[in-house]
Amino acid sequence: MSPSTSLIKEEPDWRPKVIIFDLLTALLDSWTLWDASTPSATSMEGRAWRERYLELTFGAGAYVPYESLVRQAARDVGLTESAPAALLRDWQTLQAWPEAGGVLQNLSTQGYRLGVVTNCSNHLGNLAARRVVDCMTGEKKEDLFDAVITAEDSGFYKPVRQAYQAILTAMEVEAIDVLFVAGSAGDVEGATNAGMKVVWHNRVGLATKGKAVPLREARTLDETLGWFL
Repeated sequence: MSPSTSLIKEEPDWRPKVIIFDLLTALLDSWTLWDASTPSATSMEGRAWRERYLELTFGAGAYVPYESLVRQAARDVGLTESAPAALLRDWQTLQAWPEAGGVLQNLSTQGYRLGVVTNCSNHLGNLAARRVVDCMTGEKKEDLFDAVITAEDSGFYKPVRQAYQAILTAMEVEAIDVLFVAGSAGDVEGATNAGMKVVWHNRVGLATKGKAVPLREARTLDETLGWFL
């Protein structure tokens, strides 16, 4: 397998009406911010903290304050309060993956409707979505996403089915007409179980979980969505 693409199936004849993205891993490089927020500013501490946070959010079910899960994950891996404090303070510095702007512009130009569903609070989710829009060029970037649904909006954390249903309802679309761009293994399983077809932008090489297999898995967003660009 090549370093950029770890799983490619035969190109499907099917084309979606809507493409829905995970936000904090599929579109944004949140890993770098988590690393930078630790006392040592290293990936060793940052990745352990982030992976524990993923476990907590994907196991939470009903919504509890997002910031409390971030803090709990830090405590669970032995980090002091300075780490989550730095993360939340610097949230507005999140950066989109370098190719994200071009990919989203391409999809929008082709007429795909785009949406986001994220395990986040309303405040932080909207700030993060704003960071993606900021990477765009052109007059229509303000209309990039038809809907941005957070865990606080829906009342549920992914991979609970209701979290995915909330974005489908907001965009008035059936799951069968949606391509979901996952950023984590939990989203691959959750979105598949919700009836969507899934591709996985597995930027940092996360391990698979569950039995669901994406249509395509790759290390860059453009490779992940290559069939639809």
